[in-house]
Amino acid sequence: MKEKYLIDTDVLIDYIRGNSQAIKFLENTDNDLFISAITVAELFAGVREGSEQDKINVFISAFEFLPITHQIAQKGVLIRRDYGKSHGIGFGDSLIAASAIETDSTIVTLNFKHFQMFKNVIVPYKR
Repeated sequence: MKEKYLIDTDVLIDYIRGNSQAIKFLENTDNDLFISAITVAELFAGVREGSEQDKINVFISAFEFLPITHQIAQKGVLIRRDYGKSHGIGFGDSLIAASAIETDSTIVTLNFKHFQMFKNVIVPYKR
């Protein structure tokens, strides 16, 4: 059975920028790939209208989209409350973590520090 990978923004940005490790990881995995609504928002932050937006839209269409449900929002706030000070997890990352927990997905990130308290986390490569 395929594992579900929830891809964090940092890995996707590396892919978009042509990082060979990110490209190799994403293009060679057989797992189901998901992105959170938070990641979509982070990818569009600072992007100019027009061709840049079009490229991001095409890129993210390759992933399964995970919206922020009521359950994810509620769990995300609790994660932020419990780990914000001790682990530095921000609001966005707490919602990404909640999305992974609610969908039984593995978080794929380069920022292990913010997610180290969860069992299903992998760092696919080092920068």
